[in-house]
Amino acid sequence: MKTNKHPFISTALILAGVPAVAAPSYQEEVAFLKKHTDIIELSSGSARVAIAPAWQGRIMTSTATGPDGGSFGWINPEIIAAGIKPEAERTGLTKHIHVFGGEERFWFGPEGGPFSLFFPPKVEQTFANWKTPAIIDTEAFETAAPPTADSATFTKSTQLPNRAGTVFSMDLKRKVTLATVTELAGLCGGTIPEGVKSVGYITENLVKNSGENEWTRQTGAPSIWMLGMFKPSPGTTIVIPFKPGDAAELGPIANTAYFGEIPKSRIKFGKSALFFKGDGKERGKLGIPPKRSMGIAGSWQSDSGTLTLVRIPPNKNYTGAAWPYVDSQWKEDVDPFGGDLLNAYNDGPPEPGAKALGPFYELETSSPALFLKPGESHTHTQFTVHLTGPREKLDAIAKRTLGVDLDTIEGAW
Repeated sequence: MKTNKHPFISTALILAGVPAVAAPSYQEEVAFLKKHTDIIELSSGSARVAIAPAWQGRIMTSTATGPDGGSFGWINPEIIAAGIKPEAERTGLTKHIHVFGGEERFWFGPEGGPFSLFFPPKVEQTFANWKTPAIIDTEAFETAAPPTADSATFTKSTQLPNRAGTVFSMDLKRKVTLATVTELAGLCGGTIPEGVKSVGYITENLVKNSGENEWTRQTGAPSIWMLGMFKPSPGTTIVIPFKPGDAAELGPIANTAYFGEIPKSRIKFGKSALFFKGDGKERGKLGIPPKRSMGIAGSWQSDSGTLTLVRIPPNKNYTGAAWPYVDSQWKEDVDPFGGDLLNAYNDGPPEPGAKALGPFYELETSSPALFLKPGESHTHTQFTVHLTGPREKLDAIAKRTLGVDLDTIEGAW
């Protein structure tokens, strides 16, 4: 792949109509990251995954086609180069969050609501008052043991307060593993066809209640929240299958009003899948409730020929009354345990005239609310796969996993 000597040209320039430059390769992005933080690389064949221990063991980027190949994760060179600044010196977005980027990061919900982890007591839930907890923003995780070629494990102990005054004492453990050929076949609904390049990884994310008090509906409860930040493009469509059926029994297909109602020009509903623009041009977020979710979301980037899949293993408990999901909407008058299992986000300016966080788009999954007694733990597992190759072979994988073909995805618009 031909690469550019100045690879970190903002995607926003391309979206604004500035002449395009060659996208940075995986090894160029990793070389940049290594100038500013330690990076652990996992590899198998042409598959590579780059992990930053200091940023909560987040996966920064990956490639399916070797070091000179394309890089899938969105990273923010401006914030990374500036580093983590002392509280008194922070301005702009760094007052709220260090947007390092990364295609999978360990977070906690709920973001909003009466048990919010991102808003202190009594303040209005607006962007001006929103702040990411240090444990998932500025604090490093420890590398538990020397990493191997295909696996790395990270740990952390912390105390995390919520808006209602509860303090959650917890031990955290995060393991990242490259998927084997057999695991990739399972994730993609069948053997990966010859000619298709892929990279897949599995993360196991554990939270243990290390305190003396039980986490309940009265105290509030955290959830494990996995978010992946990917490069947007004009040809990116997010695809989320859902369970069709009566709304009286299953509820709404999707919550489309997290940050104001998503315009109809940017979201379309098929018979068993919805389509959402991932172009990084307008801020919007949606959520799929547990009774509707199929446990999988994906994206098709027609301009780069990349199919991405994010999924969680099925768990019959996830839709039961004993395992509700937290609601992260920035509102007081929400059911704190009436939230979504899976989310998608398209970045854009948070307020008129403001700068976008990225831009990027996200695919996200959550665990249920963690009603844990002292000493109990819960592990949330997520799989991520990127595939490139002949269109007809990617088309077959899309139909097996997302239930729609590539022509249908592109035809949504």
